[in-house]
Amino acid sequence: MTQNFSAAMEPPVREHPYARFIERVNKPAQYLGGEAGEIRKDWGSVRGRMCLAFPDLYEVGMSHLGFKILYGVLNAHPELLAERAYAPALDMEATLREEGEPLRSLETWRALRDFDVVGFSLQFELTFTNILTMLDLGGIPLRAEARGEDDPLVVAGGPVATHPEPIAPFLDCLVIGDGEERTPELVLLWSELKRAGVPREARLRAIAKLEGVYVPALYEVAVEADTGLQVVTGPTAAEAPFPVERTFVERLEDFPFPTEGPVASTETVFNRISVEIARGCTEGCRFCQAGMIYRPVRERPPEQILEVLDSAVREHGYDEASLTSLSTADYSAISPLVRQVTARLEGKRVNLGVSSLRAYGLSGDVLDEMKKSRANGLTFAPEAGTQRMRDVVNKNVTDAQLMQTAENVFSRGWSKMKLYFMIGLPTEEEEDVLGILETGQRALEVGKRIQGRHQPRVVVSISTHVPKPHTPFQWCAMDDRKTIVAKQNMLANATRRGGVKLRMHDSEGSWLEGVLARGDRRLGDVIESAWRRGARFDSWGEQLRLEAWDESFAEHGIDTSIYLGTIPTSARLPWDHIDVGLEEGFLGREHKKALKNRLSPPCGKAVGMFVHHTSVEEAEADPKRLVCYDCGIACDMGEMRSERLVKLRGLGAIEKPEEREPTKAISPKERQKVVTPEQGPQARVRLTYTRVGRIAFRSHLDMVRLMPRLLRRAELPLYYSQGYHPKGLMTFGPSLRLGFSSLDEYIDLKLRAELLDGEIDPLALLERLNGVSVEGLRFLEATVLGPQDPSLSKLVDEIEYVAGLPRAALDRLGTEDQEAVARLFAERHAAGDLIVQRKVKARGKTIDVGKFLVDFAVGEGAEALAAAGIVGDLLPVRMRILSGPAGTARGTEVLEVLGGVADLSARFVRTKLTCRANGERLRPHDIEGVRLARRQARAKEAAE
Repeated sequence: MTQNFSAAMEPPVREHPYARFIERVNKPAQYLGGEAGEIRKDWGSVRGRMCLAFPDLYEVGMSHLGFKILYGVLNAHPELLAERAYAPALDMEATLREEGEPLRSLETWRALRDFDVVGFSLQFELTFTNILTMLDLGGIPLRAEARGEDDPLVVAGGPVATHPEPIAPFLDCLVIGDGEERTPELVLLWSELKRAGVPREARLRAIAKLEGVYVPALYEVAVEADTGLQVVTGPTAAEAPFPVERTFVERLEDFPFPTEGPVASTETVFNRISVEIARGCTEGCRFCQAGMIYRPVRERPPEQILEVLDSAVREHGYDEASLTSLSTADYSAISPLVRQVTARLEGKRVNLGVSSLRAYGLSGDVLDEMKKSRANGLTFAPEAGTQRMRDVVNKNVTDAQLMQTAENVFSRGWSKMKLYFMIGLPTEEEEDVLGILETGQRALEVGKRIQGRHQPRVVVSISTHVPKPHTPFQWCAMDDRKTIVAKQNMLANATRRGGVKLRMHDSEGSWLEGVLARGDRRLGDVIESAWRRGARFDSWGEQLRLEAWDESFAEHGIDTSIYLGTIPTSARLPWDHIDVGLEEGFLGREHKKALKNRLSPPCGKAVGMFVHHTSVEEAEADPKRLVCYDCGIACDMGEMRSERLVKLRGLGAIEKPEEREPTKAISPKERQKVVTPEQGPQARVRLTYTRVGRIAFRSHLDMVRLMPRLLRRAELPLYYSQGYHPKGLMTFGPSLRLGFSSLDEYIDLKLRAELLDGEIDPLALLERLNGVSVEGLRFLEATVLGPQDPSLSKLVDEIEYVAGLPRAALDRLGTEDQEAVARLFAERHAAGDLIVQRKVKARGKTIDVGKFLVDFAVGEGAEALAAAGIVGDLLPVRMRILSGPAGTARGTEVLEVLGGVADLSARFVRTKLTCRANGERLRPHDIEGVRLARRQARAKEAAE
């Protein structure tokens, strides 16, 4: 081994308040923070502090764009800070209650009650009970009326904020509409009034004056005689507007999509950089609430989109990117934008996805560009299985367009196509339900004709329609549970006769969603009762406890049928006091058209067709009239056309399609032959690093995902395997158990030698890696390996750990001090019965720990615990354990056999890995020796 250099270890990190128990829960990293891109501000340097609270798991919340946008906007404000909290899973909730610990933010570990404002994201009605869990664990009274002068302001926003009455009793206020501009203003005003000693009630009246802010406590409610529904009748305070008009951002470019922000520390639903390219939708689908409440369409400038993608890949190391909006294919310059994005990502091994596609939304040249970036299967949403039903829901797509889409997709090498549909739509009949599978089957036949019988796959995903507020279907009845199950059984039986894969969403969850979506303020009591009965994570099918809800509805005398039946169009509704900007009568007109199977054209029909223009010349010559059907938003159609021309020019879309060099479609056979391009000679490098603090609670798979990102950020070109799904060539040392810190970790990398400037400089390599690394992960040594140097798996045959036994563990052992523990361990070791049962995938396995235990020493290793940041009243125990083809013993198993007690809640640090064959460690481990080596190297460099 040659060219060896060691870097100094970083000082120990502060231990997290959850450290003593966090390893007992699943995926502990999601509660600890410390991610790359995390923003931590000094609490004393700002005037307002907000905790963004997402009422679902970390893996869901970290993928949500609105959450990321607000995090960036608030932290960009010099007088504000924003931190994050996510709903704890059931095991973490139970552990927090058992330990008497509050739910804390990820950034500075503050309890939710310590913030000025706590803001919830209302994306889905079935997260209501999680809001109560987070308030309770955060130390905040559940009900708004019970909060005192020092309690935080509890605010919520998001699409469900437009029909908030069921959850209103637990919220102080809601921001209706876009939050970028209003949220900072709200946080500052509340914080300043609180510091000035203004009483809470007066503060609530003050924030009610802000545009788009709804304070439920300032409004009266009454039961509507015609329906039995409780409605908001008016304000009780002069400061409260009626109705409450939404706030919205007129120009998205005024709030650029954030390029900074935390990168998930563990697996998430969408582990990629997603960029919102537009807000709003032109299509006017009658079931879609988002398409109504986010009008008008506003697009981000292409240059901002490209800048965000460039920065995210460069700064955060993402290997997957996505362009997203309610209808991405309607972006006015989607074709040239995809071409530009693909060109920017070329050679960087970043996959591109385009979400929310209309069935006919992407032209062949766009699909060809996406294929270059190795995009996976495509997803489309026909929504209904027959043309009549698509006309009812105003889905402007024909069967011919659907099949042409299938032709485009399968002819360009994709082997999978996913189609989204709904059942339970108004006026739906049996033939409409069966038409779903017939449509999927026809698409599959197109694929088989092009690719052969065994190549293509069509997945049909079916959800249950919930008639949402602020849509033309808000007055329509929802299918009852029995009817939905019958339709699902019909589809399941029909699927057996075809090759389409069918996936159906849980119907019981949809039923509950319908009740809560169209509910009134009386349901607040039901929500709390269901929560006290154990209702949690109701949107997760395996967690939904419908019996808890049924019992709660019965307890409060609530007949759910009044929320799910047909509502007269003349009646007042529980959400009528929220004005989302639509003209009075517009939804009613669309409702009548739906019942007559009549279509409405997309907003600005020519603009909708405009997206197919790929050159300025085409767009300018388009004579089609821009259509507006008066929804009340009052869009300037002429300005829309001008803005789209600007975008096309900005992206260089100046040539006509016939003048552009055609992109060759990739056939199925060619797709199978796709291999990684020639990468040149390899360079093998061995890195030594430490894992201490919060990063010790990331799993081995998390580390496998993290390392390529760090290398990408450090601009160190990793060598990849061949094939269509290449993997970075990395070899880790023996995997580290979750929660174990380590002062001696190794990874072997293969780098592309020709892309490194000349000979590899270990010092420069270390500095680059440490410059982009995350907290607790410090690279200490880089060694360039020769062709004959053995792999890590052939070198490591002994592992040394130090365990820190807490005082409580001594009590469980029946001992009082170090000497007593040493005697106990020695006696049990001498007795020779060192057998434990290890659970492997729910099966037992006998482990003879005595075969692997080399030696141990009670009282040795305190300095290693300190170096790893493990603090407290701990008794150190050093142990050396063999590791090789015959297996190894775990540190916890050694303590179990020596102490005779399982699970002593010890804290572990791995101190070194050793190659016994030559009696050497894999690197000098002595901390002072490492620091000395660093000083000597710098002195030598200065002398030269």
